This record gives sequence, C-alpha cells and structure tokens, in this order.
Amino acid sequence: MRFKSVAIAICGVVILLVILIPMPTVLMDVLFIINITISLLILLNSIYAKDALSMSSFPTLLLFTTLYRLALNIAATRLIIGQGNAGKVVESFGEFVGGNNIVVGAIIFLVIMLVQFLVITKGAERVSEVAARFTLDAMPGKQMAVDADLNAGLINEAQAKERRKKIQREADFYGAMDGASKFVKNDAIFGFIAVVLNVIGGFIMGMMQNSGASWEDILEKYTKLTIGNGLAVQIPALLISVATGIIVTRAASDEELSEEILSQMFSGPRTMFIAAGACFIMTFIIGRFFMIVVAGLLVFLGIRMQGSEKEKIKQDEKEMEERTVEEIRKPENVISLLHVDPIELEFGYGIIPLADVNQGGDLLDRVVMIRRQLALELGMIVPVIRLRDNIQLNPNQYVIKIKGVEVAGGELLLDHFLAMNPGTAEEEIEGIPTTEPAFGLPALWITESQRDRAEMLGYTVVDPPSVISTHMTEVIKRHAHELLSRQDVQTLLDSVKSNYPAIVEELVPKLLSLGEVQKVLCNLLREGVSIRDLVSILETLSDYAPVTRDTDMLTEYVRQALGRAITKAFITPDNSDVITLDPQLEQLILDSVQKTEAGSYLALEPSVSNKIMQNLLKLVEKVAQLGKQPIVLASPVVRLYFKRFTEQTIPSLVVLSYNELDPSVKVRSIGMVKCS
Repeated sequence: MRFKSVAIAICGVVILLVILIPMPTVLMDVLFIINITISLLILLNSIYAKDALSMSSFPTLLLFTTLYRLALNIAATRLIIGQGNAGKVVESFGEFVGGNNIVVGAIIFLVIMLVQFLVITKGAERVSEVAARFTLDAMPGKQMAVDADLNAGLINEAQAKERRKKIQREADFYGAMDGASKFVKNDAIFGFIAVVLNVIGGFIMGMMQNSGASWEDILEKYTKLTIGNGLAVQIPALLISVATGIIVTRAASDEELSEEILSQMFSGPRTMFIAAGACFIMTFIIGRFFMIVVAGLLVFLGIRMQGSEKEKIKQDEKEMEERTVEEIRKPENVISLLHVDPIELEFGYGIIPLADVNQGGDLLDRVVMIRRQLALELGMIVPVIRLRDNIQLNPNQYVIKIKGVEVAGGELLLDHFLAMNPGTAEEEIEGIPTTEPAFGLPALWITESQRDRAEMLGYTVVDPPSVISTHMTEVIKRHAHELLSRQDVQTLLDSVKSNYPAIVEELVPKLLSLGEVQKVLCNLLREGVSIRDLVSILETLSDYAPVTRDTDMLTEYVRQALGRAITKAFITPDNSDVITLDPQLEQLILDSVQKTEAGSYLALEPSVSNKIMQNLLKLVEKVAQLGKQPIVLASPVVRLYFKRFTEQTIPSLVVLSYNELDPSVKVRSIGMVKCS
C-alpha cells in the first residue's frame, strides 16, 4: 500500500493523539514547526495557482489544518497550565514579540488577532458566500452554452463532457468554500478564548505551585507563554486565511498571480508619470528627500515602459503584416472575394459628411427608413444596403450598384439645395441647372439663402440627403424583382406559416416549388405590385396550381385576386384616364403569340410593331402632358403580352386588365391604340 493512500488517515490519528495524550515539549516544537511549514506551503501554492480548481482540495485541506491547529492549541494549553513550559518555539515567540515589555507583546498579539478576524477572515467569508451564490445561479446558463456549442458542432461529445464536469466541480468547490471559510472564522474566535483561558488558568496554577514567587513574575511568565502559544498557532492561521482569500478572489488566468499583478499594476507609463508627480509634490509636504528618489524611480520605470510599449506596437504591426500576407497567400481566402452585395451605395470623399454621424450626417438613418418604407410598400425584405466611399469617383459623385453592377448615379452639391418646378411656380429663380436623378426632371441647385424664396414661389426644394434617399428608393423599386432571392421567399413563407400553417403546407412543396413561388412574386414586383398580402397570393396559387404550373398564367390569376389593391395603387380620382387597345389589335396580338417549351412570346412583324409603338407613344405623350401617369387597359389574355411588348421602350408604362379593376372605380378612355 502506498503512503499517499493512508496519509490522510495518519494525519487524523495524529491529531487525535495530540489532543488526548500529553506531548513532550520537544515533540511540541516539531509539531509547531510542521504547522508553520504546512501553512507556508498552502500560501505559496495558492499564489501560484492558475485558477480556483487548481486547488480543488482546498476546503478539505482547510478543515484538517484547522483541526491540527486546534489540537496544538489544546496540547500547548495543557503544558502551559500544567508545567509552565510549552517548548522552545512557544517561548521564542513570546520573547521575540513581547521582549521585556509584556504590555507591548499583548497589544501586538491582539492586533494580529483583530486583523485576522475582522479583515482577512471576514472578507474571505463574504467573498466565498457571493462566489458560491453566483456560481450556482450561473450553472444552468453554462450548461445550456455547452449544449449549444455541441449542437453547433463547435465541440465534440468528449469536450462537452469535460466542460460539464468542470462546471460541476466549480460549483461544488465554491459551495464547499462557503462552508469551509467558517472554520477559519471560528478558529480565530477559539484562539482568542484560548488566550484568556491560558492567562487565567496559568496564573492560578502558578500561584498554587509557586507560593514563594510574586504574582507579577507569575503573571509575566504565563502571559509570555500564552502570547507565544497564540502566535505560534495564529500566525500559521493568518497565512492560511490569506491563502483562503487569494483562492476565493482568484480569477481564471493563464498567468501566475505575481506576473498578473505586476503586468496590470505597471501596464501603462502614464500612471508612472502621474505617481512620480504626486511623490515630488509630497516631498515639500513631508520634508523627506527620499520621496524625490521614489519619484525619479517612477519616472525611470515610466520611460522604460514607454519604450517597451512602442517596441510592442512595432512588433504587433509586423506580426499583423505577416499574418495578412499569409492570409492572402491562402487559396481558400479567395472565396471571401467572391461575395457580391445585393445593393451598394458608393460615393466620393466629398459626400462622406452625409454618412458620418460625427459630422451631423443622417444618411445611415435614412437608409434604415428606406428599408422600412419599402417593406411596407412592396412587402419584401430589402437586403442590407452597403455604404462605402470610393476615391475613384468624383468628390461629389455617387453611384448605386445592384449585385455589383452600376445601375444609377448622380452628383450633389453639399452646400446647395435641389429646387424643382412642379409646373406651378410663379417665376423663375437663378441656380445651377441640373437634372433630378430619380425621375430625370429638370432642376436647379440653389443656395440656402434662396431656399425660402423658392418655396414661396412654389418650387419643391429638397436637401442632398433626400436626393440620394429618393433616388435609392426608386432604384430599389425598379429592381425589386432582382433582389428577391429564394432565401427571402423562404423567410416570408416561414413568417406566414407561423400564423397560417395550412396555406404554406398545402402549397409548398406539394403543388409548387419554392422557385416557382419566387417567379410569381418577382413577376408582381417587376410591375410594381406589392406582395405584402402574401396570404391572398398563396391562397390564389393553391387554387390554380392544380390547373397550370405556368408561372406567367399564375401571376395573372394572382393579379386578379389583388385587383382592389392594384386599382388603388394606380388609379385615383385624379388619375382615372386610361388608354385602351383596339379589338383588332388585341386579336392580332393573340394570333401572333408563339408557344414553345421555353414559354410563350409575341412574334409581330417589324412594320406592324413600329406602327403600334408610334400610336402608343403619341397617346402616352398626350397623357404625360396632362401631368398624369399613362395607364393602358387591355383584356386579361392580352395584358401580359402587351406589357412585354412595351417593356423595352416604355418600361414605366402601367398595363392593367379589365379583370383587375375594382367594379366601383370608373375610368375614362382618352385614346385607343390601333395597329394601323
């Protein structure tokens, strides 16, 4: 049997024997020396421990050392009262501390007792209580974090098991320390009581055994012995109390305590210089030249630390460059370069103040509002809009990119306002001629001093951030069908499924695939129809998907279901004039539709197409002159093909079918498109 396996049992037997059997003074000296050595070892190990779990046996060790000290105290008390001698160790402690003045020794001993009881032991006890409470409260969260990492694949089962075990051990340790700290506290109380009993009992026994001696000599003798015994026991107890405080206040770290304290205390040269200045000023208050020496030493340390800090910065920069070069050389990092942002806004350095919050710019807030506004208007999830400066652009220039390709742009004058004449302005004003980027309207750049006058004359005046945000909004509306991805559609379906699970489960993937639903939604967005009423759209698709899976036909059915919303969006009391199609033209379009495996398309002769387009352009121009949006009204079977026919020439032209009109709305035809 190994000695380690029976060492604890032997210690328990020794403690019991020390309590029960009178010890010779020589053996008591050996036991006191062992006590002091053990306390020193515990203190040093607690200092060099990386974390609390490095000394997980500390609560049990605290119990045994407390029992050992109590046994020594009892044995020493027996010798002091019975023989008036407790060994050289006790005598030496009493002589060294008290010397020739017993009052001094008693006061010093009392101070040590109070420091241990009121300061160190009390503080360690409180820290143990708080640490135990917080550790136990945090256990469920830590366990859930381990499970989350395991489910995410960040750790394997063995690592998860080890982390759970560590969490449990940590909780057990702090729970045990909460109770074990009471040993140290009560040990200090017992030490004080033992001192009083030793003095009183020793004085009585001394008077009984030495009748010829004076009471002053007897009191001095037993007081010194009592103080020596108390110090021989309490100094090791003080060391263990300090070790207890270190353990319970120790945070987990990769460094030793000494290295950690020194690195944190002397981490910045600024603190050294300030402390040196304070020491220099205190020289004139205290009147000691030594303070100047201390100040000089602090300045020296500050200069050394400053040099080390600069060297560390250079080293870090060098390592960063090396890592950057190494990262670039890795072939897998090319993947990060392949990412394309759905929407980008690039601008020259002159426009940076609009995006800089520190300079009063609110462009970032406006971008957030654009996404919210379009979500309400179109019913789609607008991707994150990436803002970045581009030194290759002109200072006041900006460009808007969709999937990495420039689709629009413009130039701004930051210290000016954009003034547009809606056609009702009373007179002209001076300014820098330009074109409004969002709608292509003629406009003027005017100064802030002209703003009030322009508004009074009836001009529409907007600031540069509003110009960009309006342009951005219109560009996103035009390209909304390009921005709606399958993932976005899946997100929308998941949102609907939370409240209407039956609709989604019936449609996808039983009747239509996710891609087919996406095509229908993109067709609607292409013509400016909101998909916000997704429930109605999905219900319509569920009704007609068993009949046809042609996404174009399904789109027409959905448009008819959304007729009220479409009518309200495009036809208003102020804009109820429409352009109709000649029945012969509609029949010609139907006869010219060619159906293939790739889909249906319109095949008209070039001469006929030109005549139709000329007639349409005349009518569109006529409506535009009235300040109204051109709207073409066609039969349901013709609407889609006519829209595609005009899409390249007049992309903003609204083409509606009769089945999409709300029956309560009245329209007026102001022209008819003919084929001749």
